[in-house]
Amino acid sequence: MAVHSVEDVLAKVEREEAEKRGSINVHKSLDLEFDLGNLLATDKNSIDIREFRKSPKDEFLCGLARDNTQLLINSIWQLPIERVEEAVVGKLPDPTTRLPREKPVPKAKPLTRWEQFAKLKGIKKKKKTNLVWDEVSKEWKRRWGYNRAKDNTKEWLIEVPDKADPIEDQFAKRIKAKKERVAKNELNRLRNIARSQKIKIPGTGLPPSSQPSKTELGKALHIAKMSTASVGKFQDKLAKEKEPRNIGKKRKFLPVIGDFSAEKQKQLELLKLMDNKKPKLDVTKAVNKQMREEDAASAALRRKKDFKGRRGKGRGKDKRHKGAKQAVRHGSKSRKS
Repeated sequence: MAVHSVEDVLAKVEREEAEKRGSINVHKSLDLEFDLGNLLATDKNSIDIREFRKSPKDEFLCGLARDNTQLLINSIWQLPIERVEEAVVGKLPDPTTRLPREKPVPKAKPLTRWEQFAKLKGIKKKKKTNLVWDEVSKEWKRRWGYNRAKDNTKEWLIEVPDKADPIEDQFAKRIKAKKERVAKNELNRLRNIARSQKIKIPGTGLPPSSQPSKTELGKALHIAKMSTASVGKFQDKLAKEKEPRNIGKKRKFLPVIGDFSAEKQKQLELLKLMDNKKPKLDVTKAVNKQMREEDAASAALRRKKDFKGRRGKGRGKDKRHKGAKQAVRHGSKSRKS
């Protein structure tokens, strides 16, 4: 066993330290271009063709990648460093190189009808606290979810309303109403998705039921007739068939979102009419009314004159008839005498 002196051991340690320092320090004829925000290093130095041909290609490329990576790490350690939870962290600058995306930029999520209405009207969502005070248990509870405040599903007794059926199960009715609300919310969610995807939403039609009522059957019959190519124009009616109610033309209301110029003009005209003390005069309507009154007066006057003329002509005829009769009577008396 060879005996090493202290000097030999120290020299060996110094050589190992020098080798380590040499591996950290890398020399290049041209400095690399660094983009520390993207952890990118660009090497513009030309490759030594002789060295590349002599040594194996894999070893040569691995050594080149190792040297460039070492230079990138050395530049990272020159950045401002801070300690976060027993770890040394370097703050990277903003990236300067624009890298291409692998996938397209995601599109913005389309707004629902309520979000569009709230944005148009300036309605801002108020953030509510998660805990509320429960008067029954006299403690703070969650606003939603399990063990929430004012949880009516935990009630063991429900008061029957005055106009409700006393035999009806109020607990089952409450559970059914909750299921219907959940189904309605899910339907609205799916409608919003279909509207955002520009998919045509089908009509609801007649919901299935075990014992449909007379009104539901009439509505189903009307839908079946209107679904023909002639829109029910040439469909014969059944005996004693009545027209279904509430299936006529629907009222058209002004839109709640979009252009409000028509609504604004209508409201301004209403305010102008309320502010004006004198009633608004429609000249065309007033002139037409005056002309109708004058025509009616002239027509009445003409009828009155015609009636008087006919009456006078009738009296003259009577006088002539009476004179003729008297003359005839006088002639007959003279003959007798």
